[in-house]
Amino acid sequence: MDFNDTPEEAAYRTRVRDWLAANAPKKPAGGDTEGGGSLAASRAWQAKKAAAGYACITWPTAWGGQGGTPIQSVIFAAEEAAYPIPPNPFQIGLGMCVPTVMTFADDATKTRFAGPAIRGEEIWCQLFSEPAAGSDVAAARTRAMRADDGSGDWLISGQKVWTTGAQISDFGIVICRTNPDAPKHKGLTMFWIDMRAPGVTVKPIHQMSGGHSFNEVFFEEVRVGDGQRLGALDDGWKVSLVTLMNERLAVGGAAGAGWPQFLEAARATPGLDGRPALKDQALREKLADWYVQAEGLKHTRNRTMTALSRGQTPGPESAIGKVISAVQMQELGNAALEMLDQYGIIDDPALAPLKAAFQVSTMFGPGLRIAGGTDEILKNIIAERVLGLPGDIRIDKDVAFKDMPIGR
Repeated sequence: MDFNDTPEEAAYRTRVRDWLAANAPKKPAGGDTEGGGSLAASRAWQAKKAAAGYACITWPTAWGGQGGTPIQSVIFAAEEAAYPIPPNPFQIGLGMCVPTVMTFADDATKTRFAGPAIRGEEIWCQLFSEPAAGSDVAAARTRAMRADDGSGDWLISGQKVWTTGAQISDFGIVICRTNPDAPKHKGLTMFWIDMRAPGVTVKPIHQMSGGHSFNEVFFEEVRVGDGQRLGALDDGWKVSLVTLMNERLAVGGAAGAGWPQFLEAARATPGLDGRPALKDQALREKLADWYVQAEGLKHTRNRTMTALSRGQTPGPESAIGKVISAVQMQELGNAALEMLDQYGIIDDPALAPLKAAFQVSTMFGPGLRIAGGTDEILKNIIAERVLGLPGDIRIDKDVAFKDMPIGR
């Protein structure tokens, strides 16, 4: 593992720092969206990055990128994080949806969507999860059936859930059941869809954090053309894998308050004996555990960066980042609220310590442990693909989807 920039990487980092110093915002944008910044500010920052080639660095220049390397993208993200940039509602579209479109769509579709997406003019969402499927994407029941008018169009009906950003999205990619006579992994087809098409209904899910970034999405015979199909008919699982591999990198680890913020609060908060809470031995042991976990995650990310720097493809170790950091985020937030005692119930950023960062961690942590794959799914990935352990036994592998038993 090499922690140092190569001469080329160092030169690129200098160029990025100079550009950010001249162009990045110096104070947070005033907010009208969850996350503390306006959608207009997010669009403006995205457009500015796109004009300079920094919006999607690894994309070809024909699509508005730099044709750069993955490590250059990592360098820019690390330097950008030092500035109070507005929220990024384009992450799912640019990180997962549009790359899928660019892989499987025709040239006209690629040309239509790549430019507006990279410039922040259009927002995308990913429509995979369903109420009865959980993290099993292949168990999708939302169906797409050929229209009986001879047009070749499809009619989509069903429900998706936990769709991040659907309420502000212009387009989405949706996985549908097109062949119930085939096993569940072999009867799926992917489409791109206009989120404002007739028959699409988006209902926000109100979270205990007060936000509503997650949504339910209902489809009632939504008509889509066959030209909106991504990949071959009934081969949607292959298309989904492209999206899911990108998702592991796009979702990444957890943000929010970490062990340094907890340490700061523990020094300032009196314990039961009147001394700083940091003097409590049990609390110090927890803090030490979180520090060790954070260092392990940092070096796991460094392994990924080293692989990128060498032109290699990072492995499934990226699953480790989220499964550890999301759990730590929730545990650390819970411990902080207990430490703050009665002050822990105050979630007003103007009154709570560290602008209610611990309260946000506590309330957002459970959702993060579902998004991008549940803890259980990620642990399976680590067990099977990192540690080489035997895979789960699948009794439904060759069973037609329509014949699979359902709960009652």
